[in-house]
Amino acid sequence: MKVDTAIIGAGAAGMMSAAHAGGRVLLVDHAKAPGEKIRISGGGRCNFTNLHCDPSAFLSRNQHFAKSALARYTQWDFIALVEAHGIPWHEKTLGQLFCDTSAKDIVAMLRRMMQAAGVDLHLQSTASQFANTTDGFSFDLQGPDYTGKVSATRLVIATGGKSIPKMGATGLAYDIARRFDVPVTETRAGLVPFTFADGRFAEISGVATPARITAGGTSFDEALLFTHRGLSGPAVLQASSYWKEGEEITVNLCPEMDIFEDLRTRRQARGRKNLTTELAQHLPARLVDHLAKQMDLTGNLADWSDTGLQSLVTHLQNWHLTPGGTEGYRTAEVTLGGVDTDALSSRSMMTPAVPGLYFIGEAVDVTGWLGGYNFQWAWSSAMAAARDIAG
Repeated sequence: MKVDTAIIGAGAAGMMSAAHAGGRVLLVDHAKAPGEKIRISGGGRCNFTNLHCDPSAFLSRNQHFAKSALARYTQWDFIALVEAHGIPWHEKTLGQLFCDTSAKDIVAMLRRMMQAAGVDLHLQSTASQFANTTDGFSFDLQGPDYTGKVSATRLVIATGGKSIPKMGATGLAYDIARRFDVPVTETRAGLVPFTFADGRFAEISGVATPARITAGGTSFDEALLFTHRGLSGPAVLQASSYWKEGEEITVNLCPEMDIFEDLRTRRQARGRKNLTTELAQHLPARLVDHLAKQMDLTGNLADWSDTGLQSLVTHLQNWHLTPGGTEGYRTAEVTLGGVDTDALSSRSMMTPAVPGLYFIGEAVDVTGWLGGYNFQWAWSSAMAAARDIAG
């Protein structure tokens, strides 16, 4: 089989690039259906982009790398595409955009676009034995539609990272990169819950509260969720991308409130009330009970001096914890690290050292915040490659 462009990986980036690359395009994936991560994302509604998408919301060893692709295909461009296909959407908190009906609408849109472009989609198919040729690249393809050698002028790798292996995620992109001597940075799980070996939060599993979580000098104000294994929720997932093993995190349970002054005021009017009763006006009662065991929060509010209250508030706003680890790739939403951006053109996503070889999406060392940023990187990086291919 001879094609102009072979794209490996029929996820968000792969399908988007296939729909716009032009010429004869072969799209290969080992799954039974394309866009499976799109389908399950956002609780089945697909958080497809973010209104506030900006390069500052992305992690990479080269913080400037993502700027070009994000600027040339923006969130507004993808919103216009969604609207052109009649997909209703809505904004949730912090600029997060979701489909009104189903994530399947995004998958169907991409499939229609690929069909219109004449993309040859091969599912339940395995690509291997990648090599350079005088005309580009070759690889072996094995699947229900075709088994044999494929030659392609250009090769686009869009197989993602290692996150959520039960969805079929592997390190194939990194293996292919190394096959062509393209460097790969260290990878680790990102946007992932923290774990604690002692199960210290098991008794308050399911309790959620607004909080500010700080890791690696970066803070996020969103929901914190206590679990049987440790800490989760949006604030924790965000902070996890900045955390390194063995480091402390800081939890602020009252980020937007002068709780010290409130407790002093309450002491004047309700001094005979238990401290825990009054504290439960600000925090979930089960969490207060848990903290009371650790901090000896006994007595009435009137029994507590200003110094005691200030010490309590300081603890609530500077709760230092050292996670034992994370839940790893099993539940991670993304993979941090990947194909080294120093080896890629920020404008085209091609590897200058291997002309015609492109890496896009999560396979690259560019990782966004929670909330639609990683989908936007998929769309933007895919369009950068497709435009370069299409000329």
